[in-house]
Amino acid sequence: MERENALTSAVGTTEPSRVWSHPTLGLHALVDTAGAVRLGGPGQDRDRLVPLVEVTATGHGRMWSGERFIETAIGDRLTYRDHETVREGGRERTTIRLADPMTGLLAEVTLEASAGAGFLRSRVRLVNEGVEPVRLESVTTLTLGGISSADAGLDDLVLHWADNDWLAECRWRQTPFRDQVVPLSRSAHGHEGRGCFERCSQGSWSTGRHLPMGALTDRDGGAWLWQIESSAGWRFETGEREGAAYVALFGPDDAHHQWHQTLAPGEEFHTVPAVLVRTESGGLDGAFATLTDYRRSIRRDHSDHRRLPVIYNDYMNTLMGDPTTERLLPLVEAAASAGAEVFVIDAGWYDDDAQGWWDSVGAWEPAPDRFPGGIEEVLDAIRKHGMTPGLWLEPEVVGVRSPLAHTLPPEAFFRRGGVRVTEHGRHHLDLRHPAARAHLDDVVDRLVGEWGVGYLKLDYNINIGPGTERGTESAGAGLLGHHRAHLDWMATLLDRHPQLVLENCGSGGLRMDYAQLAVAQIQSTSDQQDPLRYPPIAASAATAAAPEQAAVWAYPQPDQNLDEIAFTLTGALLGRIHLSGFLNRMDDERFGLVRSALSVYQDIRAEIGAAHPFWPLGLPGWDDEWIAHGLRGVRSTYVTVWRRESDGDGPGSVDRALAVPHLRGARVEPVVLYPSTADAGVEWDAAEGRLTVSLPRAGTAVLVRLGGS
Repeated sequence: MERENALTSAVGTTEPSRVWSHPTLGLHALVDTAGAVRLGGPGQDRDRLVPLVEVTATGHGRMWSGERFIETAIGDRLTYRDHETVREGGRERTTIRLADPMTGLLAEVTLEASAGAGFLRSRVRLVNEGVEPVRLESVTTLTLGGISSADAGLDDLVLHWADNDWLAECRWRQTPFRDQVVPLSRSAHGHEGRGCFERCSQGSWSTGRHLPMGALTDRDGGAWLWQIESSAGWRFETGEREGAAYVALFGPDDAHHQWHQTLAPGEEFHTVPAVLVRTESGGLDGAFATLTDYRRSIRRDHSDHRRLPVIYNDYMNTLMGDPTTERLLPLVEAAASAGAEVFVIDAGWYDDDAQGWWDSVGAWEPAPDRFPGGIEEVLDAIRKHGMTPGLWLEPEVVGVRSPLAHTLPPEAFFRRGGVRVTEHGRHHLDLRHPAARAHLDDVVDRLVGEWGVGYLKLDYNINIGPGTERGTESAGAGLLGHHRAHLDWMATLLDRHPQLVLENCGSGGLRMDYAQLAVAQIQSTSDQQDPLRYPPIAASAATAAAPEQAAVWAYPQPDQNLDEIAFTLTGALLGRIHLSGFLNRMDDERFGLVRSALSVYQDIRAEIGAAHPFWPLGLPGWDDEWIAHGLRGVRSTYVTVWRRESDGDGPGSVDRALAVPHLRGARVEPVVLYPSTADAGVEWDAAEGRLTVSLPRAGTAVLVRLGGS
């Protein structure tokens, strides 16, 4: 381990001093003559940049009032104290310390990067070294100014963000930056604008409105891409400052999340992490490739990321929360015969309540009427067929009719204004309370340790609102505290049961963030039940999760034709397969089509965990007729292509040309891996780096391999 220290102040010099740099990103942290530290590219004018940390606190607001949370009084006062750099194992971690003489706040900004990698991870620790309490209202994790196109300034920038909703996840949007941040003739007014472009979360579904991500790109292929790692509140903003764009990344704040936190003298607060990716070329595809590598580097190591077993789940378009021994055993046999390696009994296995299970959950005991011979009979059958048994669990909730609602102490639940919070017939556990955590530890140790369950689908189906108030803490601070305890609880489960696989699900993809996915192995991408609506979600899922963590439903049915069966199966082959459907009722031809899809997946899955995603037609629109998603592997490139019904009055085109620029000039042979029933045609133009795919019928999809990348 190599360590560098800088304990002398840079204040007083006649020129800005550089205390940190990242050559790959082209970024420098500079101390100006007043002692302020700002982050930006080389040669940037000081006024175009923003302070390294921006803080609003009660009594210490902003210097220019508006919708922005930059240009804060504390941020302007924070001055350089010292910095330290530690290098270990190819990683470099620099901590820059800043101090505010008025409040006594110390800000420690930790910037982490890897040699040659195009990403920067940031966190901030605030410590009150003063003599009076400080009531925080917002803190940036990372701020950056001076972003512009070399040729056209801001007129050339394109802004990207992702809307996210139940059944409609990962819907990326783009617009010229100037459509959202219009020029205001600053020279005529002497001030910047008061507004900005912002996106934020609301309540406890971290991705219930948007993904915690955004990007700026230019016409030359340059891209700035960011990700905030929070299961509680988050927000980003971008706008104009002195003719350049800035980006500010936040966890929860008071205005959007009812978050404030008072630091008494000696107390501290840690922000959520965030990462910034920069590419000079390759656009969003190049930036997402770098982000995928980063995501792989921060998550907990687990064998599941390398094995990628096929998962059968009985829920989607199949048992739909109504499992019994009689219904499950034929599905177990059929799933194993098809090639599944994990079998998950989803919701309803605990339900013997005449009024329904939704508002009675919490004890997580098997329902005797559903399993006359005990649930162990089904779990044993799963194991005898060579599969790992899994169960659905919604650990953070207790139904209002559950006995647990009365036996656990009141402090173990979310409360606001002294009243226990109820949402959609459920209460919410606060995992900072030892009774709540002990209850869930007992449940999991019974399911895993006694029953031999090796896979838990952890669902989360309510938005509990801004959070919980414990004593004088704010609701937003309570939510952040609970989620940090929740992440710690998941980590301790894996410490005790290292082979256990945890799936993160929030009504599909409504809590799809890398606070969760740094711990959980798999992410449910959607609850979408319409196979024709799933392609834009499946194609964009790799923007939100590494491909080997992004689970896509494939639910073939015995009454579907061969095109329909192949269509739903093809969409899952470049991620993680969540297989469902009444496989036991299929004829041999349909079942063979299922089995061949899983065989193809098992042949190629070894490459998925190191591959990089790309989009030959760009990120898809919700109603696009043609959609394409690719993975650039070490040995081969794979492309999935869907053709849906045309939105026009006439029939759509049967051919589509796809850009595969990283293979331009390569002599590769395009091969249709799946299905053999789509009558697909493929043609490769090496000079142009173009793959042309023909699909003569709408409602078909195909997986193509381009050998040798």
